[in-house]
Amino acid sequence: MSESRVAVVGAGPAGCGAAYALRGTDRAVTVVEARDRPGGRMRTARRDGTVYDYGANYVKPDDDAVTELLTGPLSAGLVAVEGDVWTFSTDGTIAPGREGDPRKWTYRTGIRTLADRLLDRADATVATGSTVTRLDREGAGWRLHREGGRRTEVDDVVLAVPPSALAHLLGDGDWRDADPLRADLAAAASAADYRPVVTAVLQYPFVLDRPWYGLVNTDREHDVGWLSREECKPGHVPDGESVLIVQLSPDCSRRRLDQPDGVVATAAAALAADLLGDDRLAEPRWSDVRRFRHALPEETAPKGLRERAADRGLHLAGDWLVGEGRVHLALRSGLDAGERVAGGG
Repeated sequence: MSESRVAVVGAGPAGCGAAYALRGTDRAVTVVEARDRPGGRMRTARRDGTVYDYGANYVKPDDDAVTELLTGPLSAGLVAVEGDVWTFSTDGTIAPGREGDPRKWTYRTGIRTLADRLLDRADATVATGSTVTRLDREGAGWRLHREGGRRTEVDDVVLAVPPSALAHLLGDGDWRDADPLRADLAAAASAADYRPVVTAVLQYPFVLDRPWYGLVNTDREHDVGWLSREECKPGHVPDGESVLIVQLSPDCSRRRLDQPDGVVATAAAALAADLLGDDRLAEPRWSDVRRFRHALPEETAPKGLRERAADRGLHLAGDWLVGEGRVHLALRSGLDAGERVAGGG
């Protein structure tokens, strides 16, 4: 019996989870990722001795399977974020958050390490910098068309990409017999709404002494949606320095998506100075600005549609299946997709 072939499209938390779940099976797995590095929204950068997570900030222990992974085979270099998450309102009032704030994890080398660890342990061929442009039905399986004219034929596909990318690659596919599943999937993906997030990373040559790790805006009316202190992550920030991660609210992010980095950084620094009542914060020593046009899902994909797709060997994974942009939820959806493929259902 020939070896079954599986393609995982997308190497964010969901795609990496799917590849990991397929390790040790009789499947030949290929992971295809459009970016040069895996990780999706788990993104980490380094500058002047500083490590900072500028996409997803941490992983929560709210799923047993994910927690078992992080505290077991993937635990090397794992660190707990020090401090709790507090809240603030539109008028700038800061208050303690929930009692017993759950643990928050990242790695000394940054949250993107999680993607690398999952793929290192997966029995998969990983092709980064490779975009899937079209998906065709081929016999009882699938044919992926990639940039440069390369084609890959597989028995099962795990689609772990944002809905916008999913709608694009389904658009021109040849599924024979005008299969309505393609149109239904494309319509659901096109209708999925994501909130954008613009992140400003602000570095200071002094210690910012506060009793919290992060602040979240609870009424969603402030121009800042999230603000956190990267120095609360062991190994990330040199002693005597501070780094703020300022994520603008979705509405503010939409207004600033196409503005120059310097303009965005100046605005974010002014917002941080005002919120924290510290004029020094208006002038960071250096800054970095990153943009996510499709960061946080607003709704879930129709469950019946997912089941119809799985019956054809087409498995969906990602945070839009659960309607919440959380690393542990996206990772769990990928683990579930990989286990379905491994189980043949």
